[in-house]
Amino acid sequence: MTVENRYDVIVAGAGHNGLTAAAYLARAGLRVLVVEKNDWIGGAAVSRSLHDGWTYSNCSYVCSLLRREIARDLELPKYGLQVIPYEGGASFTRDGDFHLGDNDWRLCCQEQMLTWLLDAAWGFDVSVVDETHSIAGLSLQGPTSYAVLEAAGLDVSQLKPFDLAHVDHDLMISRTGFTGDLGYELWCDWDKAEALWDRIWTGGAHQGLRAIGYEAVNLARIEAGFLTAGVDFQPVHATERLHRGQTPFELGLGRLVDFNKGHFNGRRELLSKRENPRSLLMRFDVEGFKPSEGSLIYNRRKKEIGHITSGIWSPTAKRNIALAHVRMPDAGRSSGLQAEIYTLQEGKWDTRMARLTPVTKAFFAPPRARATPPART
Repeated sequence: MTVENRYDVIVAGAGHNGLTAAAYLARAGLRVLVVEKNDWIGGAAVSRSLHDGWTYSNCSYVCSLLRREIARDLELPKYGLQVIPYEGGASFTRDGDFHLGDNDWRLCCQEQMLTWLLDAAWGFDVSVVDETHSIAGLSLQGPTSYAVLEAAGLDVSQLKPFDLAHVDHDLMISRTGFTGDLGYELWCDWDKAEALWDRIWTGGAHQGLRAIGYEAVNLARIEAGFLTAGVDFQPVHATERLHRGQTPFELGLGRLVDFNKGHFNGRRELLSKRENPRSLLMRFDVEGFKPSEGSLIYNRRKKEIGHITSGIWSPTAKRNIALAHVRMPDAGRSSGLQAEIYTLQEGKWDTRMARLTPVTKAFFAPPRARATPPART
């Protein structure tokens, strides 16, 4: 064997494991030879055409489990690696719900996301800590919420919408909420939550403060046009039936997708769906006063084209309002849409067709929600 054809390492098999090992050895400065008995390489990571018109995947779907540091070290996206989420679903993120400091974020969400976050953290210099049972959150919402905090000795006069600040020792307050109205969320250590509750309750003694449950919050969030997971859309990782997941563009959240930030999982799939959504989530004024949640939507009483996910009679806006999924191209119509509403009256079910009028903005968006400093009443 001459010097020219001498190798430091010979890798038997050009499957994805063999190629990965060879690539790292070559990066370390070794001379590497990869030998493969087949006339194709890639092993289980290959989809091959076994017959005309029939492409077979050995086990290429398992490449979604590829360690992220390998994809980054070997610059695999640069050479065409694209992991497409199952059934065309897509994930979209922003830089955390709360930016607590340099490289420090707190993510608060309705769905349980810890497992996904831990998987996504592989290969990155990042730590993920579950604060579910160490940090308590208290939501204070409504037109007098600023006055209540002021009466409790907490100064939030300079907080703008979505701002957050450490207002007191071990107490962080953010001007956020799920109602679309003036409101705040208070964050403290778990063992100090009861004392904080008492402090707020004392401050709101003369401000009409009341403890409310989800039903009231649900009314407020629909008036604001806010979406709820599992109601107005199905998280793609939780769907069991094909084609039930929605893209950000179908939910009216396309502004949250940044195609200029470089490669990310699902980018190619999202680009293909951006201009051709299957349906659109729309806001409607509903004729009459009967709540329309769960109703089917028809185009001129002939063709079923969608359904209403959330529908209420709004006590604040004094309107019958709804959020609904409408299939394309009917989502582009401004007239001719009707909802088939079923009502139970004195033990008898009745049905009526109600005219739907598209609405482009929130049903209720009071200026006090954005004023700084806010009014006290």
